[in-house]
Amino acid sequence: MFEVLVFVYENYWRGDACPELEQLERKLAAHGFDPDEITEALTWLDGLNFAAQSACASIQSTALAELPASNVSMRVYSVAEQEHLGARCLGFISFLATAGVLPAAMREIVLDRAMAAPGDPVSLDDLKIIVLMVYWSFGHEPDALVLDELCESPEGRLAH
Repeated sequence: MFEVLVFVYENYWRGDACPELEQLERKLAAHGFDPDEITEALTWLDGLNFAAQSACASIQSTALAELPASNVSMRVYSVAEQEHLGARCLGFISFLATAGVLPAAMREIVLDRAMAAPGDPVSLDDLKIIVLMVYWSFGHEPDALVLDELCESPEGRLAH
């Protein structure tokens, strides 16, 4: 599934530039992806689209109501989230959130889509793809340092 998601991310610069799921399915099949992987990825993308649209509607209605935002809230992870994501993924999500590059609404979508992903626990590399896809669904590109953290393997880095 994640190979399909990477292909979609690399070939469609934003979520709204991506074709409808039926047309995308034909294009993915033409590129030789396994039908089961295509189905799994399209189901996952459909959930991402729904979550992103719901978040946008929620943000707009909250902005209209002018509710104050709390900067001191804390996210508590359920046992299922802890087991499915593991310490490395939860630590990475916390890192992105405390760095100010993963707002709460996007964090919740990352968690939702990670919980819908295969793997027990989800690998950190797969989580990074999920984070990229959430940015993609909102039409945002992460800044260069975040993109570097999401795309580059830490094993090849030299400490300064």
